[in-house]
Amino acid sequence: MTTYTNSMFDKIKSAMTSQNNQGGNSRYKDILKTEVGNVYTVRLIPNVESPEKTFFHYFTHAWESFATGQYMSQVSPHTFQQKDPIAETRFSLGKHGTDEEKAKASKIMRRENWLVNVYVVSDPAHPENNGKPKLLRYGKQLHKIITDAITGEDSDEFGARVFDLTEKGCNFKIKVERQGEYPTYVSSRFASPTSIDGLDENGISQLLENPSDLESVFPVKSYDELKEVLDEHFHCRSTSSDPVATTPTKSKPAPEPAVASVGSSADPLDDDKVKELLEGLGD
Repeated sequence: MTTYTNSMFDKIKSAMTSQNNQGGNSRYKDILKTEVGNVYTVRLIPNVESPEKTFFHYFTHAWESFATGQYMSQVSPHTFQQKDPIAETRFSLGKHGTDEEKAKASKIMRRENWLVNVYVVSDPAHPENNGKPKLLRYGKQLHKIITDAITGEDSDEFGARVFDLTEKGCNFKIKVERQGEYPTYVSSRFASPTSIDGLDENGISQLLENPSDLESVFPVKSYDELKEVLDEHFHCRSTSSDPVATTPTKSKPAPEPAVASVGSSADPLDDDKVKELLEGLGD
């Protein structure tokens, strides 16, 4: 059985402030979806082989296509410390554009999110997820709670226990409430150490040895590909016949958090639900 050690925990803490990841094929179906009014109980799963990859910290740009009206979402190259044409356009028009251009640029929303592997202890909305590994996508609210538990003011109480899958570990209770028009996660918390019903030593070993590759969850486009997306869906210019430029990026994701986030999927949303999604990712 692969064991989880304090040295791995130290690497995870260090990596929370210094990540440089790459992306691949999309796996939105693996992201845990949450709904207002429910409490979801999960256990964080560490990446014991590469502790620095336990979390994936990334940025996205999202807007409704000015050409098709379809919801667009793109991973920002700033995630990997690379040049970002969407950010460049947004900044340039916002600073130097006409009033009309500034208003248009403001429609591009930049979001900061994180991904982590989790074991679902309780999903009240979809009990079929219980006992399964999922991906937790989350924003700033949950990030603060997780960071405080690992490196902050609550680290003496929790610390490495948030990654322990035995009876010495602590569940993470994600409470989704409504604040005004949007979901809020500020009442979420880590609980006292407890065992996980139905998860034995063999099950723990499998979870630790086979975490999902967080770097391959979202598709990542090159600088030139993103420029083509901008041309078609922001500037509404004609582009080449390259499928990247003419095919919409993806359908609108369904609400969730960070949980995710960096939550996902391909269910159609009306304008109000899109607004709820974008504002509700744990910020």
